[in-house]
Amino acid sequence: MQRLLMILFFLPIILSLLMVVLFEMGVLPSGVWAGSGQKEFVCLVVMELLTICCIPLSLRLFKYKKVAEALKGDDAQALRALQRWGSVRLNVLGVLLVVNVLFYYLFVHAAFCYMAVIVFLSLFFIYPSLDRCMTETKGDEKV
Repeated sequence: MQRLLMILFFLPIILSLLMVVLFEMGVLPSGVWAGSGQKEFVCLVVMELLTICCIPLSLRLFKYKKVAEALKGDDAQALRALQRWGSVRLNVLGVLLVVNVLFYYLFVHAAFCYMAVIVFLSLFFIYPSLDRCMTETKGDEKV
């Protein structure tokens, strides 16, 4: 379980770094959608709304009643719930990171870069360390 969560944590970061290298070296063409104003506007608004909504959702996911109750079950059930809900929140932020980096290079619009940096920094607040996993499954009310 720990290994899967660590893979889900590092995979979007590695994919984003790979995209940065490929776009910066000219292997992939950047700015191919730069002239399409309406497409850029729609993508920007959608990604801004998704970023604004999904970051707090991912950071607070384990505090919601349904998820918190699933994490407080018996050991086997709590570990399955931790893997499921931990994967959900890592995937939400990971997909946001990769899509924001991709849109930055497709549109060459700085807002996508700023959102990617914000999502990247948010990922470290849900780093799936063993101590954090144990704390979140034990249901510590003061966390």
